[in-house]
Amino acid sequence: MGSNLDELRRILGPSPWSEGRSFAAVEREWDITVPSDVKDVGLLYGDCMVSDFLFIFGPASMVPKGDWMSSYVREGKSCKIPRPVIPDADGMLHWGHSIDGDRLFLEDRGSGFWTVSAFRRDWGDWYESDLALADWLVEIFEGRLATDWMPEWPATHSLETLD
Repeated sequence: MGSNLDELRRILGPSPWSEGRSFAAVEREWDITVPSDVKDVGLLYGDCMVSDFLFIFGPASMVPKGDWMSSYVREGKSCKIPRPVIPDADGMLHWGHSIDGDRLFLEDRGSGFWTVSAFRRDWGDWYESDLALADWLVEIFEGRLATDWMPEWPATHSLETLD
């Protein structure tokens, strides 16, 4: 399934950010190439809390949040997160979290295709999807996916930026 970035824009509305943001510092810090889907979503809605529930990491928050999660997993503090997290080698990319403590990741499935996975805190389990980031977000905001652990979304979403 291709990226649903235009559909995501329709659902969430205009980005609160002006032009000029970049993931270049993230890529330098971790010596990686951030997946294009993450760049697209993160430049529009990263460093924002969506409808008081879902925080999407962007250029300002991805490195500190990822470094913390990588250390947390490496130190064995979570037996439910099954793989390393970037910046660790062959790690998943930690791209967001919910206010309920769900931790959201992207896993490299090869050939530049990354899919959404999550540690669902209230369920105490590991969730995997076969969807890319923008596609997954559209599905959850439309209420077609993850309805058992995501809220009932409002008709109009609010975006609170990280300052």
